[in-house]
Amino acid sequence: MARDRSPIVKQSRREGYALHPKAHKIMVKKSGIPGEHAHGRRNKPSLYQTQLREKQKVRRLYGLLEKQFARLMKEATRRPGLTGENLLQLLEQRLDNAVYRAGFATSRRAARQLVSHGHFELNGRRVDIPSIRVKSGDVIVVREKSRKSGYFSAIDEVVGNTTQEPKSWLKSDVKKLKIEITGLPTRDEAEPEINEQLIVEYYSR
Repeated sequence: MARDRSPIVKQSRREGYALHPKAHKIMVKKSGIPGEHAHGRRNKPSLYQTQLREKQKVRRLYGLLEKQFARLMKEATRRPGLTGENLLQLLEQRLDNAVYRAGFATSRRAARQLVSHGHFELNGRRVDIPSIRVKSGDVIVVREKSRKSGYFSAIDEVVGNTTQEPKSWLKSDVKKLKIEITGLPTRDEAEPEINEQLIVEYYSR
C-alpha cells in the first residue's frame, strides 16, 4: 500500500501547520519552510499558491495520497450541498480518523497504523483498510487477540494523552474498547483551521 513516508515535521513546516502533535514544539523553534534557501522565500504567495498549499495541508493532515484526495473531491462535488463541507465530511468518515477522533490513538498516523495492522473489527468483521468509510450504526471494536497487547492494555494512558474532545457523531467506550458511530460529522467538529473553499477553487480551475 502506497504511503507518504516523508517526515511529518518537515511536511508541517512546509505547510505552516502542525500536522502531528509532535510538530507543535519543533515548529516553535523552526517555523520556516525547510530547505537551505527557504529563508529567501519572502514574496507574497499568489492565489493559486494559496489554494495549492491549503489542498496540500488538508491532504497531508488526513494522510491521503494525491489520487485518493482527488477522488474524494469528485465525490464531494457530485453530492448535494456545499462541496467543501461534503469533502470534510468524507474525510472525517474514514475509519482511521474515527479511531483517532475516539481517542484510541494520539495522531491520525498512529490510528492508520493500528487499523492497517488489523487490530479492529467493523460490525464483527476484521478490517485493515484505513480508508473504509464509517456510517451511522457502525460498531468498531478492538479484536480479542489485540486486547492483551501492551498498547491496548495501557489504552487509558493513550486516551489521556490525546487532545480530542467528544464528538457528537460517535461514542467511545474505553473500558469495552468500543466505538459506536451515531451520526454524521459536522463542519463545526472538523479541523477548525481549514479553508475548504480554497480547495474547491483549486479543483475548479
